[in-house]
Amino acid sequence: MRLSDFDYALPPELIAQHPAGERAASRLLHLDGKSGALEDLAFRDIVRLLAPGDLLVVNDTRVIKARLRGRKDSGGEVEVLVERVSGQAPNPAPLIRSLANRYRNPAEVLGSH
Repeated sequence: MRLSDFDYALPPELIAQHPAGERAASRLLHLDGKSGALEDLAFRDIVRLLAPGDLLVVNDTRVIKARLRGRKDSGGEVEVLVERVSGQAPNPAPLIRSLANRYRNPAEVLGSH
């Protein structure tokens, strides 16, 4: 199996920007394993797709607002995407180390502007 096996075209207008007002109304795309047919459903329809003995894995992670935009002293724009925050207080040290490979002075990227 290759990572490219999971590539597919997804038009930007089909990417949810906000959660559905009613959680059960979220969209669900069902692929029939036998026929290969696709069916556009609502999440509430999942109960008819499950059979006794099936395993349902639930991902309850939440997306955090983690895109930081700034400007370097030179005027260039910078965008940082925070992948995760660990520990009790955010620690910029790992981020600074990773930026050190790309920028001569990573502190200027993280400075307040």
